[in-house]
Amino acid sequence: MISQFSRYLSLAIFIALPSYSIAAGSLETIPKTLNLTRHSIGYLSILIFFSAYLLAMVEEVTELRKSKPMVLAASLIWVFIAAIYVSGGMGELSGQAFRASLESYAELFLFLMVSMAYLNAMEDRGVFDNMRVWLLSKSFSYRQLFWITGILSFTMSSVLNNLTTALLMGTVVLAMGKNNRRFVTLACVNIVVSTNAGGSFSPFGDITTLLVWQKGVVPFADFFSLLIPSLVNFTLPAAIMHFWIPREKPAATQEAPGMKRGAKTMIVLFVLTIITAVCFENLLSLPPVAGMLTGLTYLKFFGYYLQQTEEKNGSGICSPSAKEDLDIPSVDDENQGFDVFQKVAHLEWDTLLFFYGVMMSVAGLSFQGYLGLASQFLYGEISPTLANILIGLFSAFIDNGTIMFAVLTMHPDISQGQWLLVTLTAGVGGSLLAIGSAAGVGLMGQAKGIYTFGAHLKWTPVILLGYFGCIGAHFLINGRFF
Repeated sequence: MISQFSRYLSLAIFIALPSYSIAAGSLETIPKTLNLTRHSIGYLSILIFFSAYLLAMVEEVTELRKSKPMVLAASLIWVFIAAIYVSGGMGELSGQAFRASLESYAELFLFLMVSMAYLNAMEDRGVFDNMRVWLLSKSFSYRQLFWITGILSFTMSSVLNNLTTALLMGTVVLAMGKNNRRFVTLACVNIVVSTNAGGSFSPFGDITTLLVWQKGVVPFADFFSLLIPSLVNFTLPAAIMHFWIPREKPAATQEAPGMKRGAKTMIVLFVLTIITAVCFENLLSLPPVAGMLTGLTYLKFFGYYLQQTEEKNGSGICSPSAKEDLDIPSVDDENQGFDVFQKVAHLEWDTLLFFYGVMMSVAGLSFQGYLGLASQFLYGEISPTLANILIGLFSAFIDNGTIMFAVLTMHPDISQGQWLLVTLTAGVGGSLLAIGSAAGVGLMGQAKGIYTFGAHLKWTPVILLGYFGCIGAHFLINGRFF
């Protein structure tokens, strides 16, 4: 009876893991000599974990940054583990497990740091503002804008994180649809679906695919076999929602867009950084983060060039009237300087520290044996296909990166086709509910009172149709992997 309880309790933990997870470590290589799943320390760890998770969920109500309870939870969980192991004369094993998890976190932290630094630099140069102004300068109808923002979201999220992409497209939608509530609601639902789908076929597109790629269970090129299933996931719901979009045209601005000096070069350098990371992994057998850090030097040297030459050059920026229409902060001329380290300083440090808390907490629960029990149930007592479909449905409630981290920590013995399936389902499953992904949560905050949990829920059956449609497309197109 106790064993049965522990098994289902571990499965509940797996389902309820919090959002924004981190890279999967090499925990399966570390000896686990003590099973703490039925120990008082194990139950206390679960209580602390859920308490921290609850505090993270109500961050907007308590105004307590989500990183604080999660980092504390991770610390307490590992203190409990270390106390048990040290008392048994096995302190080296717990220390080894902690260091393996910390190494994995450090690798993904540096990867995300470089990516965020580039995004902040491009934002400083007006790249994203330029895109918004360009879209607003065209006389697109609401239906055209619905598809344009969806396609752009799908494309951009294959290289940018889904939250950045969703907020960028959300700004356009709110500016264009300020007089049409129905358009804004449907366009936001479409953006959430398209950003999550777009990140599911690219190793750089989402934390889920990044985790799988860095773990090495799926080769780089094979991720792109999920392109058509991801397109099905996006286009099927969009085609149905299309008929509910108003036919009218919003008012367009006639202002010409512009970017500051060096913007286009930074875009090229970001692409070169991605290429460098891929080459490091495929040609040199070095981790992708090594290539990303090399790419950071591209930006640093180019920043030095901008600093040395800025006094001799003007800058092209959006006109004041356009910025006023778009609520874009005014920017002084180029004499304000460009400093790469300022872009690093403006990273989402609360989120990155939250990453640490989540990763180390989950690693601690795995080291205690809970994820092993969940793996035994999911991949031992039911079929892998059903397990992976259920995992995707779970991601409607929990961030997909966290769920993928748990799956990678379980390290089930499944075919590459099943690994691709769980990558797909975990990536797109978060679209089923507004709280299932960072894109949905971000848009709810951006479009308060218009795009809500209930408004999204009305279209969940349509999104679910796209979910099962992409699964069917995967089995039809990628049968060779099974």
